[in-house]
Amino acid sequence: QVQLVESGGDLVQPGGSLRLSCAASGSIFRVNAMGWYRQAPGKQRDLVSTITTTGRTNYADSVQGRFTISRDNAKNTVYLQMNSLKPEDTAVYYCNADISTYRNGRGTYWGQGTQVTVSS
Repeated sequence: QVQLVESGGDLVQPGGSLRLSCAASGSIFRVNAMGWYRQAPGKQRDLVSTITTTGRTNYADSVQGRFTISRDNAKNTVYLQMNSLKPEDTAVYYCNADISTYRNGRGTYWGQGTQVTVSS
């Protein structure tokens, strides 16, 4: 009943930029904190960035100063602007959201993932 749909993943050269989007839809009463995680091949899923409903942000040290998270509360959408991309940023990026629903209470939801590949 709740879906998170990501978009924006692509192949990009080192030093390039990408913007990821993630829209939440369904029987939503309120979208609370939202965030992005990533998982490289053979590695665990790691936190990239989070943002609260009031706009307070948090970043992993590895992306601080290069990535910017933002959200549009009216659209239940979170964005991740990624600049100065490096090969080590290559991963599947997953959207995550803490959502209060009309029917099933509050829970954590994940998107299906979008591939970001940084390579020359």
